[in-house]
Amino acid sequence: MSSVLVVEDSPAQRQMIIDLLKESGLTVTTASDGVEAIENIQSSLPDLVVLDIVMPRMNGYEVCRRIKNDKKTQHVPVVMCSSKGEEFDRYWGMKQGADAYIAKPFQPTELVGTVKQLLRS
Repeated sequence: MSSVLVVEDSPAQRQMIIDLLKESGLTVTTASDGVEAIENIQSSLPDLVVLDIVMPRMNGYEVCRRIKNDKKTQHVPVVMCSSKGEEFDRYWGMKQGADAYIAKPFQPTELVGTVKQLLRS
């Protein structure tokens, strides 16, 4: 079973994403900010990361850069999931190495489909 790390500082958003991913058969771990995310990734390498951008202590862009610049984690797919939905935000997220970018609010099928597709590839 694939493991997904959900990095989201909003408890309500985090729980919704957890529920969606668990319902689709995935194992889910969580982090509430970027620093906690990096610690989690280093201690137990997930198969994929769902990553918010606007968070305390370290934003999602920086987390994504660190994941993609580390030889041990650069292969881990990153799905940025953010309320920052402008074209520039999407462009900047992809520039940091994100494998996909989903703007909130999103359709549950869009998130689950994107995650499943990246886990297959």
